[in-house]
Amino acid sequence: MDHTSDDAARRLRLRLADVEARFAAQRSTVDGIVEAARDSNADDEHDPEGATLAWERQQAAALADGADAERRELLAALDRVAAGTYGVCEACGRPIPAARLEARPAATRCVEHAR
Repeated sequence: MDHTSDDAARRLRLRLADVEARFAAQRSTVDGIVEAARDSNADDEHDPEGATLAWERQQAAALADGADAERRELLAALDRVAAGTYGVCEACGRPIPAARLEARPAATRCVEHAR
């Protein structure tokens, strides 16, 4: 692995650690909301706070799902680093610009083919 690959892997691992922390926090939030609702005898349908709790649970679950999807993309990017294909557009085979990889480290396509 050359210096560029080492640097890419390091950046991806740092981003992955942030995403995993975000995922864990959101899952904890969801679990807390579910647990609070379980301990309550509130009727969501008729309780004015019920809709808010359901919305908060859905929002936290959606954020957790987004973090999990990004986690999977970053793990796939680390696999591409190991395979020597990281930073290469899967559509045209040309290098993905560094600025794009900086903004979207798990990008699999150059700007032209991402459209």
